Amino acid sequence: MLRILLRRRKHALSAADVTVADRPQVRRAVSAAALGNTMEWFDFGVYAYLAGTLGKVFFPASSPGAQVVSAFATFAAAFLVRPLGGLVFGPLGDRIGRKRVLAATMIMMAISTFAVGLLPTYAAIGFAAPLLLLVCRLVQGFSTGGEYAGATTYIAEYAPDKRRGFLGSWLDFGTFVGYSLGSGLVTVLTAVLGDDGMTDWGWRLPFILAGPLGLIGLYMRLHLEETPAFEREAEAAREEAEKIRSEGGDDPVEVARQSGHGRLKEIFTRHWQAVLICMGLVLLYNVTNYMVTSYLPTFMSETLHQDALTAQLLVLGTMIVVVLTITTVGRTSDRWGRRPVFMAGSIALILLAAPAVLLIRAGGILLPAFGCLILGLLLVCFAGTSAATLPALFPTRLRYGALSIAFNISVSLFGGTTPLFASALVQATGDTMVPAYYLMVAGLIGLVATFFLHETAGKPLRGSGPMVETSEQARQLVARSRTQAGRRARDLWIRLRHPWAR
Repeated sequence: MLRILLRRRKHALSAADVTVADRPQVRRAVSAAALGNTMEWFDFGVYAYLAGTLGKVFFPASSPGAQVVSAFATFAAAFLVRPLGGLVFGPLGDRIGRKRVLAATMIMMAISTFAVGLLPTYAAIGFAAPLLLLVCRLVQGFSTGGEYAGATTYIAEYAPDKRRGFLGSWLDFGTFVGYSLGSGLVTVLTAVLGDDGMTDWGWRLPFILAGPLGLIGLYMRLHLEETPAFEREAEAAREEAEKIRSEGGDDPVEVARQSGHGRLKEIFTRHWQAVLICMGLVLLYNVTNYMVTSYLPTFMSETLHQDALTAQLLVLGTMIVVVLTITTVGRTSDRWGRRPVFMAGSIALILLAAPAVLLIRAGGILLPAFGCLILGLLLVCFAGTSAATLPALFPTRLRYGALSIAFNISVSLFGGTTPLFASALVQATGDTMVPAYYLMVAGLIGLVATFFLHETAGKPLRGSGPMVETSEQARQLVARSRTQAGRRARDLWIRLRHPWAR
């Protein structure tokens, strides 16, 4: 009898505890989530490559250097409202579901990006033009506050445990495909229309194309199912609420715990360590990301006075390398673990950032191409691993909200401001090695965060049961769990009956 009780206390898995992933649903989930990121980063790629042009269109009274800083200041302003978007959309996604919030963020992103292409210029309406541009960027930033965290949460909760790195990497695959499409389109338009044509009207075309992309993404997201992890959590919450009501009314403690304020309090009191680790990893990824994707084209053309088309092609080529290698890095993190990939990337960033920038400064094509390639390979170490690592830091009932808050605070303070701070520091100091120093500091912070990161590769998400690909894998997992529970119960039984035995 005692042995039976001991066996039960070890909580061996049952068939109901293991979720078998539905492959068609997994494919739809990954595709719809990745398309949202494609839409978001299409806008970023367009804006980064058009920073100089937008400076001339919306800030014509400033000097060329001030025009670039002004354009990036408007770019950075969108990141100031991202934490607010995270505070709104994140907890909402934990309460009403992931797919509804993701549909709402898609609508807002598409409308705000499309609207930029229709804005009147400074020459037409004066100071109101940059103000309207700022409003569009703020709306886009607010919607993005719930986008990446929701998309990573959605994919992570649908992905089998042993393939979460590979499937999650497709989200950032969408990121860099979107950036490549946006930047590639601007490069082609610049080559065809020339600088004058782009300044006159060509800059509008890439933003207007965001409308059809947004409609496609919205259609896909409206046809998604809710994640199994969220449905289980919601069902457990309903059962708990019914139990409390049957016993005589609502429990004020439980009501407070389920409220938005209660969830925020729980995030910062019980999960503050995970929040800090998340912020450190997000800083590492996004400083590298925005330095390469948003600042590097302008740095090469406006600061180093290299040919603008050559600079755009080099960065575009770097993005293609990232796109081609990112899923391989995600698959590698499933096999080797998330920590080794982050650790290796952080150390390499500290050591190789300065040589990469020196190569970019050398001029010509070959040496800058090697410098851009180094930065691209460093970036892919973080891009291919983040989507699987960050959601695993938090439990299911708080995952969307906690990740939204931590991610967006870090991106707003450190990631999105990277082009602005880097360009301002270069202009103030005259030191063109500033981007290297900036990246080295990010690598150091990322290394510290990785040191405290617990390995999650191949393990169930916090607050969720195991997720496998086939029914056969589920049966094997249950059988193995029962065997292990029996062995633990046997060992404990022996120690209780024969305490002197070794």
